[in-house]
Amino acid sequence: MLPRTKKLILFPMKMTDMPEDSGIEERFGVLTEEAIERSRRRLGVPQPQRNPPHNYEVTWDAVRHFAYGYGDDNPLYCDPAHGAATRWGRLIAPPTFLYTMGEDAAPEPDPQTKALLKGDPFAGLGSYQAVMEFEWWRPLELGDRCRMLQAQVGVQPKPSRFGGRTVHVTHDFLYTNGAGQMHAVRRGTWINAERHTSKKRAKEKLVQEPYTSERLAQIDALYAAETRRGAEPRFWEDVQAGDELQPRVKGPLTTTDVVVWHLGWGMQLTPPGSFRLAHRVRTKAPGLYPPNALNVPDTVQRLHWEPQRAQELGLPNSYDYGGMRETWLCHIITDWMGDDGWLWKLRCEHRKFNYIGDTTWVRGRVTGKRREGGRNEVHLEVWCENQRGETTTPGTAVVLLPTRERPRVELPESPAPDLDGMVAHELRRFDVAE
Repeated sequence: MLPRTKKLILFPMKMTDMPEDSGIEERFGVLTEEAIERSRRRLGVPQPQRNPPHNYEVTWDAVRHFAYGYGDDNPLYCDPAHGAATRWGRLIAPPTFLYTMGEDAAPEPDPQTKALLKGDPFAGLGSYQAVMEFEWWRPLELGDRCRMLQAQVGVQPKPSRFGGRTVHVTHDFLYTNGAGQMHAVRRGTWINAERHTSKKRAKEKLVQEPYTSERLAQIDALYAAETRRGAEPRFWEDVQAGDELQPRVKGPLTTTDVVVWHLGWGMQLTPPGSFRLAHRVRTKAPGLYPPNALNVPDTVQRLHWEPQRAQELGLPNSYDYGGMRETWLCHIITDWMGDDGWLWKLRCEHRKFNYIGDTTWVRGRVTGKRREGGRNEVHLEVWCENQRGETTTPGTAVVLLPTRERPRVELPESPAPDLDGMVAHELRRFDVAE
């Protein structure tokens, strides 16, 4: 599991503190009942976004830059002429393109709501991204705009296997397309634990050996062997449990890879802009720009490309983002299923860091298939595995495939037709789960 911040950037630092006038007895770095109760009072409350989206509209350039950022030149995402000839009738965006979209759908909070949302009830605790889940109901298409609503939907105290207690907090990020229809939900769960508890699990030692020419040639051979299903339908009848998905290799990860990823993904945490624009933000939130070795303020995110900053925070090297690996898992699936399939669900856990210099093999296999509610489902096990043989991100997925009798996949229905209904649905879902 990897550290988190509010915007799902995997970063081991808290940016917020308690409001001085909260009137609640909370202790910095200590998990208290009062903190849990304050967090619970936020359930279902829309949380305004601090930053604008990286993209306001689905454009050919935006989608292409995003796809290239994770090594995908699928014409379904990169060629409008190809997209026009598919069942979608136009270019569509890759599943996790939603990270770059989402005009804020939260209403302007009143003073009471502002006070409720100010600060972090768990300030000073170690926070770790545990799970990221997605459900997609319809694509984002060329020309679409998108609205997004964030709300906390789950708070669940749990004992820690390392001693002490933890609390699991789940946030929903709900997206609509340009027509106001539900596009997807991104559902993230973070574990908050007292530092003395989280330190007990900090046993990972990094050993990175230089790559031999032979090893690099093996990696290059995998790149050269990549194929995608594309326009040829993969029919449900032809899929069997145990089928292997053609692997994808990502790496060895370089700083350049991270930079190119940001071109398509945006910055997510740090507000957009540099020089005077960054200065303007820095004067309001200096904590987002700790000084570098030359005493020059620079973004907190630089630990992802500046090893020195990572080491200052107790990490042996810079590392990737959880969203990057989630996108890699989507890549292996969408290449396998072809233009006519639909990736409905993905769930994954980030268990280990993926450092600069590491190579990741993205793998998958079919675990079963079934027909339910008119859907032709294929269930997958997918995972990311590094050169040390460690599984860094295990996951599961559900894909809907065409059949020879019904060559057009029917898209799944969202549990509710709008954002308010989805928030209510998710609150009920977590009430049952907890």
